[in-house]
Amino acid sequence: MKKLLAPLVLLAFATGLYLVQAADQAAKPLRVLVVAGGCCHEYDKQHLALKEGIEARIDAELTVVLNRNTSTETTFEIYNSDDWAKGYDVVIHDECSSNVTDQPYVERILNAHRNGTPAVNLHCAMHSYRWGNFREPVEAGASNAAWYEMIGLQSIAHGPQLPIEVTYSSSNHAITQGLEPWTTINEELYNNIRVFDGTTALATGKQRIEPNEKQLRDNPNAQGKVATAVVVWTNEYGPKKTKVFSTSLGHNNETVADPRYLDLVVRGIQWATGSLANQ
Repeated sequence: MKKLLAPLVLLAFATGLYLVQAADQAAKPLRVLVVAGGCCHEYDKQHLALKEGIEARIDAELTVVLNRNTSTETTFEIYNSDDWAKGYDVVIHDECSSNVTDQPYVERILNAHRNGTPAVNLHCAMHSYRWGNFREPVEAGASNAAWYEMIGLQSIAHGPQLPIEVTYSSSNHAITQGLEPWTTINEELYNNIRVFDGTTALATGKQRIEPNEKQLRDNPNAQGKVATAVVVWTNEYGPKKTKVFSTSLGHNNETVADPRYLDLVVRGIQWATGSLANQ
């Protein structure tokens, strides 16, 4: 009897320790790194809206690395380390660094995601780290395709700032369940040059563009046009199929602070980290 009792005691102790550790892990907030800064946006204000909005919605602690430089060549010191993402559950890329072409620098960023750190990409992250003939669809595996392959979609430009009608095209996806269509304030609709295999489109944006004064002078009967593009999507990246969520929305401060935008971004964070119900 004594010989049986000792293993049972050890088993009970090990089981209890495992349950305590699992409960402790579940109780920990998500550790979220936000990298923000660069050209063309008020990142000094937008990162505050993101931090406040995300932390109010889920149990998360956001660490923000902000560079107040406003050029297209903005870089971030944190990326100079090979283990820059260590200790974080997910990274939000909210940078606008279109003219940063240092390939070893970009490879360090991507290696963290290849090795399993989830990513959430916002707005101008889609137009960062590009070189070569990036205005044409890039070839899979080419050096100038690497950033786009992580994102899952290649975009190179946007139209005028006008309202965007957002329609969720995949209502059964865990991220979009229960989210209602909405129309933004004046925003930039990013185009789609290439959508990579493995990318799942979740929402489409539609923007109505009326003829401008010059077009009407040249042709009084000129008609407007409707531009459409994927504006929300997911991707599985690299050998570990790292979860990546992206939205090209989020140019203006009011959009970033919009509860509908924050709800969407939070769903993306939860999906990327495996903490979203029903995923």
